[in-house]
This record gives sequence, C-alpha cells and structure tokens, in this order.
Amino acid sequence: MAILGLRLQQRSPVLAGFCYPCFSFASVTSCAVNSASWGRALNRAPRRLVLGLGASFWAQYMSMSGAFTGKSFIASARLKTNVDEILKNAEWPEQFPFKEEDFQRFDESPDSLFYEAPRFVTHIDDPAIAALTKYYSEVFPPSNTPGVAILDMCSSWVSHFPKGYKQDRVVGMGMNEEELKRNPGLTEYVVQDLNVNPNLPFEDNSFDVITNVVSVDYLTKPLDVFKEMCRVLKPGGLVIMSFSNRCFWTKAISIWTSTGDADHVLIVGSYFHYAGGFEPPQAVDISPNPGRSDPMYIVYSRKLSTA
Repeated sequence: MAILGLRLQQRSPVLAGFCYPCFSFASVTSCAVNSASWGRALNRAPRRLVLGLGASFWAQYMSMSGAFTGKSFIASARLKTNVDEILKNAEWPEQFPFKEEDFQRFDESPDSLFYEAPRFVTHIDDPAIAALTKYYSEVFPPSNTPGVAILDMCSSWVSHFPKGYKQDRVVGMGMNEEELKRNPGLTEYVVQDLNVNPNLPFEDNSFDVITNVVSVDYLTKPLDVFKEMCRVLKPGGLVIMSFSNRCFWTKAISIWTSTGDADHVLIVGSYFHYAGGFEPPQAVDISPNPGRSDPMYIVYSRKLSTA
C-alpha cells in the first residue's frame, strides 16, 4: 500500500491484554511453517477482509500458531525505523490521500455504547506512562502559570500529567462522565463524541496546549477535529498527539489497524498538514525500553502565529 511516497505495510490485529497491539505476521519468527504461510496470505488480503475475520478467529489462530507469548511478544514487535526523521522534509501530495473507507471501523455501532461503562485502567504500561509524563514535564508551561489553559482531548480518569501539575484551567473532553469526574487534574470536563460532533465547544484562541493520549486512532473525522483544535488554540499553542501500538482494534480506524508504527507517525503528521494552520509537524520516539515495554511516539505541532 503506497501512501505519501512510503509503502505502508498492511498489518493484522491481534488480541493481547486489555488493548490490542497491531503487528505483521511476517515479523513473527516463532510460527510454524504452515502458520507463517497463513500469515503471508492474510497480509496479502484486503484489509477490510482481514478485519472482518473477527476476534475469535484471531484468538484461535494465535493460540494454534504459538505466536502469542504475552507481553514479551508485544514488545518484540517494536518499530526499528528512526521515528524522529519520518516527518522531516516530508513532501505531501496536493490532496489528502486517504479515502472514506480508511476511516471505517470493524465495529460501527455507536461509540457511546462502547464507552458507556467506565474503565478505570491504563492502556499503556507503566514505563510508557512514565516516559510520557517526563515528556510533558519538559514541554508544558510551568505549573500555575497565570492565564494558561490546557485541553486534554479523549480524556479519562487520568491524564498522565506531571504529579501536582496545575493550571487555572485544565479541561478534559471524553466519552465517559464517571471517568472524567475521577480525574484529579481537571478543573472542568465535557462529555462529547467527536466522531458524531467534531466541533469543539470553546471560543477561538482559548488554549495554550492540547493533548491526546493513545486515542488519535479512533477519530473518524480527523481533519475536522484538527481544524477545530487549530481554531481553539492560541497562536503558537502546542498540540501533542501521543500513541503506542495498542488499541481497541474493533474501534480503531481501518488505515490504522492495517499499517505499522512508522506509518502511524506519517498518518498523524498528515492530519496536521492537511488541516492547515499548523507549523510542519514533527515526531519523536520516547519509547523507554525498546523491546522490553510498550513503545511510545509523539507527533506534535504548533499553531502558526498568523493562523
């Protein structure tokens, strides 16, 4: 699959833990010959067909092949590409290269049903959380800076901000009110499904920083959301999109579940570029323990001072 001058490697979703990592069967060296052949055949299949096979099939397949070995295997699928270089000097096509089908999901039922029950869990492991918190501590405005406002999009009961970090206004936007109520770092919250209504209920030039943790892969109208983020950011405001290789794959968009980590960096970078009003996006790999814990990637940009 060639997109934006790179060849995106189609990948297949696998059940593992609470959130599911996506990886290529071709990278699994422990499979038996017949299982590896199945993997190669599946990688050649259209991604909608692969997704349509369903969770029970993948659980049975991985069990039979011996490919699933828990946490250690998840970590072994870590990206080897130099993430920091992917978006530098990127040459973007004139038109947004993705189609409507790229934003379809295996489960198209209302997201409000999926997120109806609160989940008081974390979706990345502790080392990845620590790496993200450390990154925030390096780029956030100092705690208790007068006039600073932060928006945590797709938020929940925890935002992974530095311990004790406070600003006069920290807004959480998410899908489950019980989770948002439990978030001690928020001063206010909004319950909203961005896939139904991508319009943000805030005034222009309201926020200094916008964060989004392991949730960009669920946005079915990403350009609309990114345009809205640009609108509500103050000039020079910072957007930090962080993600790993884990997701609820039935709710993640097709283009995400069928490609790999390097491709995800490019996909998120394209959202900034085609939304307009942002500086050229940049990427950084903050993965704390390559091969031993969850990977963690950042794609960030700032609103142009003239936007």
